[in-house]
Amino acid sequence: MASSSSSSSSSSSPPLFFSFFLIFLSVVSAVKLPLSPFSHSDQSPKDPYLSLRRLAESSIARAHKLKHGTSIKPDEEALSSTATASATVVKSHLSPKSYGGYSVSLSFGTPSQTIPFVFDTGSSLVWFPCTSRYLCSDCNFSGLDPTQIPRFIPKNSSSSRVIGCQNPKCQFLFGANVQCRGCDPNTRNCTVPCPPYILQYGLGSTAGILISEKLDFPDLTVPDFVVGCSVISTRTPAGIAGFGRGPESLPSQMKLKSFSHCLVSRRFDDTNVTTDLGLDTGSGHKSGSKTPGLSYTPFRKNPNVSNTAFLEYYYLNLRRIYVGSKHVKIPYKFLAPGTNGNGGSIVDSGSTFTFMERPVFELVAEEFATQMSNYTREKDLEKVSGIAPCFNISGKGDVTVPELIFEFKGGAKMELPLSNYFSFVGNADTVCLTVVSDNTVNPGGGTGPAIILGSFQQQNYLVEYDLENDRFGFAKKKCSP
Repeated sequence: MASSSSSSSSSSSPPLFFSFFLIFLSVVSAVKLPLSPFSHSDQSPKDPYLSLRRLAESSIARAHKLKHGTSIKPDEEALSSTATASATVVKSHLSPKSYGGYSVSLSFGTPSQTIPFVFDTGSSLVWFPCTSRYLCSDCNFSGLDPTQIPRFIPKNSSSSRVIGCQNPKCQFLFGANVQCRGCDPNTRNCTVPCPPYILQYGLGSTAGILISEKLDFPDLTVPDFVVGCSVISTRTPAGIAGFGRGPESLPSQMKLKSFSHCLVSRRFDDTNVTTDLGLDTGSGHKSGSKTPGLSYTPFRKNPNVSNTAFLEYYYLNLRRIYVGSKHVKIPYKFLAPGTNGNGGSIVDSGSTFTFMERPVFELVAEEFATQMSNYTREKDLEKVSGIAPCFNISGKGDVTVPELIFEFKGGAKMELPLSNYFSFVGNADTVCLTVVSDNTVNPGGGTGPAIILGSFQQQNYLVEYDLENDRFGFAKKKCSP
């Protein structure tokens, strides 16, 4: 593997490359693609209450990360790679997995090595477990022996290059003022690598260096793709495919016009059922065209604040929330981000259950409790499962549950199917609302986005991120065969 600078690249021997990783480890140790739910089998007994609690806790932890946005983030002026396209749409498969995410496989290197990734629209860097020395602490929760985690081996690829510190692509993560220690500022061929990165993902984290690799699809090759080569992680046994707005994301580097997905139901977790992730490369693309049947709403402009993590999110113009026919009057400060970046709504495939800031959640939950007052609340179950409100519906015959509707700017309404916001817990006698919040009542609202639309609420919807026209499209669709 060699180190690539902005104007040249020079070869370095494998021993030097792995020596760098040994030093790094000592520092950090204190197209259409098939899309499926990611396989992180729980080692604990198949306890439905415990599974719900873990999904709720992971959704809340994820929300806290997105709301505070502590990761090292890129400079907006960074350059992006060029894709050589021979097809209008590239397809890969998405698969649903038991831990709550969706998996997509991508192929990197020469010859290609295929690695599973978590599909994530709430972050931007694409990274994989890297080298035979990859370490993942506290990863046994996945039911997978950490030594058997699929990983990319750079020494087996002739196209791997370490990103040099003076390469403009190093600025993807570290901005224009990246410090290149040991480099003469008057030269442009310094072989000092881009600094190591450390990224946080809710309950987990990862660390590594940036490399340049070839990304392969059946009918498309993307040369010089910037990807993270992670050598150590915590609770993240799979790589992340970042689809956010940052310059290091897959859509940015491939210059996609749009991408779309249809998430299969969570009842297909850890099965062979997949659906397509479509990547529109723009060849033969008609600007401004709409996908038939989709309702569209414009993305909201990202808040211009010092927390640059907020620049990579997809903000939605959520205007109203309805429970049944009742308009739940959410204070405007929660629906629109303020000058400090607090408030507003984003969409995130990496979150399982939709998150609402406590004041918003209480208004929605109370309206459900009011309209379902003829059912008994299961307060003990709410404590065990971590989600609420829960209702006992046994012996009630036909059960009436009010609709949950999100209305966006332009009038587009996401009228959720019942299975997207209420789940049976344990048996057919109890149902719980699958929307979460934290346990801190903060009338003034917290940091960052107030509402995060998660993947559970997007099941059986065709969703399109129209990047060229800066809009979000959706329509109900049966995503499974």
